[in-house]
Amino acid sequence: MEEKWVLINRNIDKTLHEKLNVTPLITRLLANRNIKGIEDSKNFLYGDLNNLLDGFQMKDMKKGIEKIVDAIKNHKKIVIYGDYDCDGVVSTAILYKALEECNANFTYHIPHREYEGYGMNIDTIKSLKDEGCDIILTCDNGIAAHKEINYANSIGIDVILTDHHDVPIKISEGDSYGVPNAYAVINPKQDECHYNFKDLCGAGVAFKFVMCLYEILGIDKNKALKLVELCAIATVCDVVDILGENRIIVKEGLKLINNTDNLGIKELLKINNLQDKTISSYHLGFVIGPCINATGRLETAKLSVELLTTKDIERAKILAKELYELNARRQEMTTDSVEKVLEQIEKEHMKNDKILVVYNPNIHESIAGIVAGRVKEIYNVPTIILTKGHEIPKGSARSIEEYNIFEELSKCKKLLSKFGGHKMAAGLSIEEKNISILREKLIDNCTLDYDDFLLKVRIDCRIPLEYLNEKIIEDINILEPFGKGNPSPIFAEKNIKVSRFFVMGKNKDMFRLRCDIGNSYRKIDAVSFKGLDRFKDMFIDKYGEERYLKVLDCGQFDFDFRIDLVYVPKINEYNDTKSIQLIIKNIRI
Repeated sequence: MEEKWVLINRNIDKTLHEKLNVTPLITRLLANRNIKGIEDSKNFLYGDLNNLLDGFQMKDMKKGIEKIVDAIKNHKKIVIYGDYDCDGVVSTAILYKALEECNANFTYHIPHREYEGYGMNIDTIKSLKDEGCDIILTCDNGIAAHKEINYANSIGIDVILTDHHDVPIKISEGDSYGVPNAYAVINPKQDECHYNFKDLCGAGVAFKFVMCLYEILGIDKNKALKLVELCAIATVCDVVDILGENRIIVKEGLKLINNTDNLGIKELLKINNLQDKTISSYHLGFVIGPCINATGRLETAKLSVELLTTKDIERAKILAKELYELNARRQEMTTDSVEKVLEQIEKEHMKNDKILVVYNPNIHESIAGIVAGRVKEIYNVPTIILTKGHEIPKGSARSIEEYNIFEELSKCKKLLSKFGGHKMAAGLSIEEKNISILREKLIDNCTLDYDDFLLKVRIDCRIPLEYLNEKIIEDINILEPFGKGNPSPIFAEKNIKVSRFFVMGKNKDMFRLRCDIGNSYRKIDAVSFKGLDRFKDMFIDKYGEERYLKVLDCGQFDFDFRIDLVYVPKINEYNDTKSIQLIIKNIRI
């Protein structure tokens, strides 16, 4: 895949670092993340739970809280209506723990991915009514459930809606759009809501709801704040920007997770061999979150809700093991499915399509989105993976920044049975006979050009290797936790001389380069944990296979070999010795 390296070069206040008492590099990195001015910078660097906004600023918050308080006092039955992904599961667990603390009469419902699908379902609402439900309290869903909420109203169920998804807009005649007719709609993204932070995940909105509920009931605020550890998991896993309140939630949540007394989280950390490690946003996004998500993909997400809410240590151990094994199974299925899709793309000559639309009925419906994401990363083109659904083919789409997949699918709406999503991701259902027509129409409508398909590598700053020291790396760490909107800083340097080359790893798929530091005799190692095949191809293309085999055999270069490098500097500790090591992100010979 071809790349375009781009140096971010935003204007900065050259005196800001003095006002903040930080280095100029930090103010450069803040500006690159669109954080400017003394107040925004201070909030980003030093904000804590005391800087959280007042949840009562959200439209309908007070109205919704008062309804729940009345239900608690009069022992009316409340049903938490969640979702099967990590954000929905954690949102449900947050509300579960809060209503339990309030001695409410409540239960919860998580939809079945295959049979109910995302969000509210009329048949389920009818069943809940038959079971005595008086109030439905949604989390991470509901903003698009116009018909379902109208039905709930018609049978005497009040719906208090907490959600964070975009309010539906009108695309064509007959569409349901705008805010649904719930008793209370608590969603910062509705136009009438003046809450000053719009990017909370579903668990973030649920967390704010609990803070307000406890305030009204006079429950210790610290009991609500303790739930921030759960909220942090969902905030990272739902891939919202780790800025503003989200940054505070993740930063403070990680502190609690590293000393957690939540039995489920403890056992999940143990089963993943993380009990003695400092947990970071990486572990939430790539270890803990996938385990929670796996239950909704392959079994029932109720297993994850139970894990996060159980008070039984033995049950926590059993559930953590089950989540771990389900995630391992999901990983195997994903790897196998990606390989099959790549083979299909080659076989069916789709490799050069501007939009990849792949129908493979053998892929498990629950991992279509993950497979689409992996394939999109390989080709850097918008990708739709379709598989055999319960009734008709269903699938997921993942896009690149330059292509609004939701908008483009909207233009093909007549071909689709159902779809929804946003600029970068979407879900859809389509009759099999329409799949090839959809592929042709999306490709014909596509206006992307050559530059759009280049992988954009955004570089924070050019730093020569001789300037690197432990202080720079320590300074960078004050920007943690990293994630969407606040990525780990990436640096670059040109024309680095390499003196040694080593292949590493159990599977011989990693490599290490020993690099000269400027014109001195000092060296620094650059390590790649993937990408050996690509490096090998680049090397052979430049110098020939004979040279590569010689280098591989002796690890010693006998000619001038130079690289341009995009890297992240890290402190490596080995045998009680510290050294700076470069993690290779991108490389050019």
